[in-house]
Amino acid sequence: MKNTWSLRNIILLTLISIICGIIFFATGFLYNAVSLALTPYGLAPLANDLLLGLWIMAAPLAGFIFKRPGAPFLAEMIGSIVEMFLGGQWGVETIVTGIEQGIATELGFVATKYKHFDWLGVIATTISTTVITFIYDWFKNGYNAYAIHLLIIMFIVRFISIFIFGGVLSKLIANMLEKSHVIK
Repeated sequence: MKNTWSLRNIILLTLISIICGIIFFATGFLYNAVSLALTPYGLAPLANDLLLGLWIMAAPLAGFIFKRPGAPFLAEMIGSIVEMFLGGQWGVETIVTGIEQGIATELGFVATKYKHFDWLGVIATTISTTVITFIYDWFKNGYNAYAIHLLIIMFIVRFISIFIFGGVLSKLIANMLEKSHVIK
């Protein structure tokens, strides 16, 4: 694990964060549509959990690419700032959520002592991000008002979303960038 950042890595981290910030912003529109579609069935809260994997992609992607402490947090933080400045519907709260999501993913890499950027790392970051973001949303969004069966469904859906987008997709993108020699 390298402790220094080259200018190339700083630029790449920034570009990844900006692209993810644009994805985060676009996901807001998708969230509104999914929430609206699920409302007649009483499942509108699931929209957040279905799409959360898209909102946290910057952090694990940066972790798998740069393999150093701080990269996941910085990428998620910068991505959330980009989303906010693009006019994201949650305003400044977006940055608070970005901090929380960056820390949540960072803890997955901490659990593996920054030694597993393989599929064990995918599982570790998926678990840490799912648990931390769920606890955060419990307090922020009043999850204690939901029925236990809905909470269980929400947790499982969140885990799957984070695993697919934040885990598998981020890992595959990082692998493709390594094979293309974009990162060294």
